[in-house]
Amino acid sequence: MLVELAIGDAYGAGFEYSPDQMVSEQNDLRRYVQHPRHGIRPGCYTDDTQMSIAIAEAIVSGEPWTRENLAQRFVSAFKRDPRKGYASRFYDFLQATNDGEEFLAKIRPQSDRSGAAMRAVPLGVFPTIEMVIERCTLQAALTHDTPDGVKAAIAASLMAHYFIYNLGPKADLPQFINAHAPGPWLSPWQGKVGAQGMMSVHAALTAVVAHNSLSEILKACIAFTGDVDTVATVALGAAACSTEITRDIPSVLIETLENNEYGLDYLRNLDDQLMQNRLIT
Repeated sequence: MLVELAIGDAYGAGFEYSPDQMVSEQNDLRRYVQHPRHGIRPGCYTDDTQMSIAIAEAIVSGEPWTRENLAQRFVSAFKRDPRKGYASRFYDFLQATNDGEEFLAKIRPQSDRSGAAMRAVPLGVFPTIEMVIERCTLQAALTHDTPDGVKAAIAASLMAHYFIYNLGPKADLPQFINAHAPGPWLSPWQGKVGAQGMMSVHAALTAVVAHNSLSEILKACIAFTGDVDTVATVALGAAACSTEITRDIPSVLIETLENNEYGLDYLRNLDDQLMQNRLIT
């Protein structure tokens, strides 16, 4: 889950809000590409993965699922490994914030953008739908305490939960999501993806349902254009848990994903620990 999620994020980072022509010409999975405007090095993941790591670490730690502990996880993950990709105001906020207590005191969580959804996929490992929704709602409300901000996060986490616990065929995933987080999920997403979380998750769901391999899903996510790194993060993280989807990410994207202290090897190890939490209450 986490390795695929990070590959989707890192690959998508090169295409986020890039010109349509660049997307059509370079979205071939042959390499990570350099974004035409920002300075993120090809093969490096962004805030989507870093905050997913923070969520995963909170899960595997077994610590109480509280606002205070999660806020501390977000701050600690950033402070130990500051990186580009965060929205500029949130990046500045994290730089100026020393710990979880200060985070909670200063945050203004009235956003419906994709920040809560992009980090929600690891929550799918919790053993019941009710637990996924409860814990996802709490984490989402820390930064995106709006109806759509929370709903998008719940939908992203339930995508992974559906596949992890084999709750039905891939074709029925939209109906499952709609039953627990009612939204626009029953009709396919079309067009460019904006910054709102509902858009990113809707596009990710569309790509997962329409394609049967991780490589096809990744290309489809990027082809939407717009906020495609978040689309690919959610889609690949969830799709990696499906037995119906072929795991065929090109080896070059695996081998050239960053592998520093919190890179590929760390993600693989954390992935193993995370999946050990299946069916643990």
